Amino acid sequence: MSRFLMVDIGAGTMDILYIDNESPQHYKAVVKSPVQTVAERAAGLPGNLVVTGSEMGGGPITEVLRERAGQAQVVMSDAAAATLSHRSERIRDWGIQVVDDAAAEELAQDSRYTHLILEDLETERLRQVVTSFGVPFEFEAVAVCAQDHGVPPPGTSHLVYRHEINCTVLEREPLPHALFYRGSEVPVSLNRLRSIAASAAKLPTDEVYVMDSGMAAILGASVDVLADSRENVLVLDIATSHTVGAALSGGELAGFFEYHTRDITLNRLESLLCELADGKLSHADILKEGGHGAYVRRSIGFDAVDIILATGPKRRLVETSRLPITFGAPWGDNMMTGTVGLLEALRRHKGLEAIVYL
Repeated sequence: MSRFLMVDIGAGTMDILYIDNESPQHYKAVVKSPVQTVAERAAGLPGNLVVTGSEMGGGPITEVLRERAGQAQVVMSDAAAATLSHRSERIRDWGIQVVDDAAAEELAQDSRYTHLILEDLETERLRQVVTSFGVPFEFEAVAVCAQDHGVPPPGTSHLVYRHEINCTVLEREPLPHALFYRGSEVPVSLNRLRSIAASAAKLPTDEVYVMDSGMAAILGASVDVLADSRENVLVLDIATSHTVGAALSGGELAGFFEYHTRDITLNRLESLLCELADGKLSHADILKEGGHGAYVRRSIGFDAVDIILATGPKRRLVETSRLPITFGAPWGDNMMTGTVGLLEALRRHKGLEAIVYL
């Protein structure tokens, strides 16, 4: 069997790519993200809520539960509460009660509460999408990417901690797919990715893999047909929630930066790309101005850049750029950047033949 399923879980959409490498066909879909659908489900549930499950993307669901706590009782399991914050005292300050997982599961049987389950990978919803392709819902491998800030030790910023985790790996192996983990080997501190891996393990699949979504996007953009044959490449993925930029030389990461998309402007993006290529970005400086950080191994020199490739659902931000930015579409679809990155990471991990990402 050679059926592979790639799932990119973002803030706005969940992007799905199915491929059978013994078939000339592949199938794809872009649907509303679990962050959005779970929040909508929560908003429609009546009365007191008991929330179980695992850590997933927050944002909208955090807003819904905080608002509900002002109107009714909200009780969350320890595992699910990590979605809102890794600091229980902060959640309690919002009027939400946090209890151990067993107590929450017991309350879920209590008729005074409506039960809500938090999870990034909803098996039945995924089954409906995949079977609508007309293919079997069983796979040799499932690979999923999402952003995980990690669970930092007390007194350490989650941004600093995530940066340290990633850079420790990249110092040893400066390739985006170095952050592609087998489900059973995800670092303990990457709680969200571990939760996703546990959910994916319940699917009919032989193997499970997870990856940081930023690195998946970088890898996916770098194998776009317009960039794959170039030596020095700048890639920019402007997604719904986060924007990442990376410099690659000979396929190796020379450096990268990351911001919340809402906090970035065209002028700043242009300067970031130039500074990244010239090796002038500072992680500390990026954090001070509100970014998620930067990593620079070496300079490739902006004058030596062969192409700047932009992807992502909000790439229109650079439409009027003074820089020679090319819009990419890995495997012919801008929205498949992350899933193509997952597929390429899986291909490299399994030692499969090269795939032409037209």
